[in-house]
Amino acid sequence: MVTATTPITAPPPAEVTGPRGPRSRAGWPLSVVFIGFPLWWVLGLGALIFMIMAVPMAVFLYRRRASLVVPRGFGAWLLFLTWALLGIAVLWADAPGAVPGGGISRALVFGWRMAWYASCTIALLYVGNLREDELPSDRIGRLLAYMFVVTTAGGLLGSFYPHLQLTSLVETVLPHGLATNGFLLDAIHPKTATIETITGSAQARPMAPFAYANTWGAAYAFFLPYFGITWIVRGDRWRRLLAVPILLASLWPVVYSLDRGLWVALGLIAVFVAFKMILWRGGRAIAWTLVALTMGGIVFAFSPLPGMIQKRLDNPHSNNRRYMLAEHTVRSALSGSPVVGFGSTRNVQGNLETLGGGSRPGCKACGAPPLGTQGHIWLLIFANGLVGTVMFLAFFSVRFVRHWRDRSAYGMAGCCAVLSCGLFLFIYDLVEVPLYTVMIAVALMWRAQRDEPRERLR
Repeated sequence: MVTATTPITAPPPAEVTGPRGPRSRAGWPLSVVFIGFPLWWVLGLGALIFMIMAVPMAVFLYRRRASLVVPRGFGAWLLFLTWALLGIAVLWADAPGAVPGGGISRALVFGWRMAWYASCTIALLYVGNLREDELPSDRIGRLLAYMFVVTTAGGLLGSFYPHLQLTSLVETVLPHGLATNGFLLDAIHPKTATIETITGSAQARPMAPFAYANTWGAAYAFFLPYFGITWIVRGDRWRRLLAVPILLASLWPVVYSLDRGLWVALGLIAVFVAFKMILWRGGRAIAWTLVALTMGGIVFAFSPLPGMIQKRLDNPHSNNRRYMLAEHTVRSALSGSPVVGFGSTRNVQGNLETLGGGSRPGCKACGAPPLGTQGHIWLLIFANGLVGTVMFLAFFSVRFVRHWRDRSAYGMAGCCAVLSCGLFLFIYDLVEVPLYTVMIAVALMWRAQRDEPRERLR
């Protein structure tokens, strides 16, 4: 394995030429994952397909091991993975403020998370070690843009048919004990939405084709820049004609999702893109930015969003709960196992306010989410300790610092993904599809800087 600055050894010409050679087949695992994703979701394989396709990606990396390259900062990521694996030694240690003891299901959750981390790492190296002539960035970008369309369709489905759910094929073939496990059931049981009473009345929050409503919000933000690149900036005529209706349609689930994190992320992306365009193109970009802001302001004013935002602000009960959970999580980790953490999440004793509290029949909200949830940063602190948390943050910080000045389209899109990820760390659980997408975004901007330093956004 060599660093990203070492040139990749070119394979024999026979391997990269010819319409039916390996060159034309490069990237097929990504195509299987993303193009077939609606089908995998219906079958209950929406999460497992990423791990399954990690196997052929790993085989590819092994075969190319002599010329393998890694991005700068990858050592921090490897240290994070190593530190996360150490968590198995403390998996059944009692954490302060948590329910003592624990069953074998804790190992299932730990193994699931590690499998996702491994799949994300393999995807990063796989995309980064395929040259532009083997797998063009725009082809990957179109796959991510297609996922934006799928996310939009799933959001609309969840908005208009919120009670729709299916029994998947995976559910029917798994042993009853596994198929009914609450943690695994979320991954294999297709649902279009979750019904919540955030604003005082029942409100559908779309989640299809993902396992959670917050995952839907993160996916929307991460896929959006690639939709912009490959359907608007670089799209052919028919993609550009369809882009505006798709974007407008996607606003419905965005508004009615009540997802404040997504709203803030979209604002953050808009500000970053506008700043970069003004920095690069001066007065012309300022004029376009003013036009876009004016049009956006008009759409915003005549949309239901102002009223929804006001309703959400008038019902901030989840803020206090999130704050208390984060406080308990950090206090438990720092007092019980600050260096290594506890390997995985733990159920709270009581309901964050009293030890005697907790969920009970007819009052699910009386309980509390497990320690280490409601934000990936809290999971990192609780499960992997301070060392693991620092290494995780260090990797993405290095990647952002190295690319935020890039003028390539995928450099900008990758920075948008990393910025959104930094925001979502405090409110979303990012393991699964969101982290996988961010890793592909990092790989694309790393590869663009390494192989196409003169590319410019057009």
